[in-house]
Amino acid sequence: MNLESENSYLELPTPAGKLIRVQRLCHPRARRMRLTVTSGGARVTYPVGTHPASIAAFLRQHGEWLERKLGELKLGDRPAPLKPGVSTLFPLHGEATRISWREGPYPRIEHTQHRLTVILPKAHRRAQDAARGMLGSWLDAQLRKDVSRWLGRYCPLLGLAPSGLRVRPLKSLWGSLDTRDRVTLDLALVLAPPAVLKYVLVHELCHLRVRSHSPRFWKLVESFLPNWRAQRDWLRTNGQSIKSELDRLVNVSAV
Repeated sequence: MNLESENSYLELPTPAGKLIRVQRLCHPRARRMRLTVTSGGARVTYPVGTHPASIAAFLRQHGEWLERKLGELKLGDRPAPLKPGVSTLFPLHGEATRISWREGPYPRIEHTQHRLTVILPKAHRRAQDAARGMLGSWLDAQLRKDVSRWLGRYCPLLGLAPSGLRVRPLKSLWGSLDTRDRVTLDLALVLAPPAVLKYVLVHELCHLRVRSHSPRFWKLVESFLPNWRAQRDWLRTNGQSIKSELDRLVNVSAV
């Protein structure tokens, strides 16, 4: 078993000669080791002070179960790729939302409760590209609408404001603050529950005052969001899943 200390992952070999990558997370409130599997992958959580050999032994003990669960997810729970004319579900603001399709004189998107309708002209030659472009722009607008409301709430409390806002798909980060005080947010956050997006935004806003992740920084975050740990944990568990969802909707690799 290979311990990858730099990115906090372990590699567990299977009897078939494959490697299962397991995220490792030391949790200050954990009392025992725990293994979880979601559509975002596998994760082992363990108490502070746990020896790496104990973690490796724990994973080997549950290797068969882990391989079976990951296989079940790959076979049964993978979302269908976006295809014009084919209805599909995706998470929007953390709630299941259905995409449906209709013909119309010009491309547009209509939004009703728990449903997006993508409208395209008949026999559109680049229907998939057009749909991806519209969805990307629509999701961007939804995220900016939420962010603008929270900026108006938290910036006066902080006494500082960012110089600009950029929204784009990010490979690994959820947000950043550059040297010009511009905030960048991952477009995938529009798929998460609103409290998660709020946490990432407040996190970056607090960096306007404290540029490090020092105790002073986290104390500032907690003064605005006492339950910030729950939102961080949600991202650790579900983050890869919503990044994958965004990719199938807007084709992140082509952005």
